[in-house]
Amino acid sequence: MSRIAKVPVNVPSGVTVDISDGQVVAKGPKGEDGFRLFPGIVIRRDEADLSVEMDSGGSEADKQLRSMWGTTRALLGNLITGVSSGFSKRLLITGVGYRAQAQGRSLNLNLGYSHPITYALPEGVEANTPSQTEIVISGIDKQVVGQVAAEIRAFRPPEPYKGKGVRYADEYIVRKQAKKK
Repeated sequence: MSRIAKVPVNVPSGVTVDISDGQVVAKGPKGEDGFRLFPGIVIRRDEADLSVEMDSGGSEADKQLRSMWGTTRALLGNLITGVSSGFSKRLLITGVGYRAQAQGRSLNLNLGYSHPITYALPEGVEANTPSQTEIVISGIDKQVVGQVAAEIRAFRPPEPYKGKGVRYADEYIVRKQAKKK
């Protein structure tokens, strides 16, 4: 049995959730987002809480249905959090001459290559550069925010000798010792 799926999702004030035709749509102060329910999973509403349950027609032994039960609860929790407060990832740039600059719907990166890199941001994602060596990616969809941050980090992952490159703010780089003479 899933421990995550048993925990109800609290819906904060200012967020409305519409469940119809196997589709869940949430509207909040940050925007609107949704996802399609897996067949055999139902969402029940209790006052200010939502609970995810397996359909009574499905057998308890169906492994895929049980796994989608917990996954649906996690998706629902992320959906509510996204439209109410949003998600963000912070990236730090380390290296001489490495810098970033946000311009509208694109992010300009100078990462030590012979050419600058221009990264076009997908819809629903914003990038801010509080300083030249810091990037803050934010949006309402947790998966898209994480994917954008991973793609930006992939342009120049941190190297183990000097630590130069793009890394997450909470990431620790294991440094190697330089070659001895």
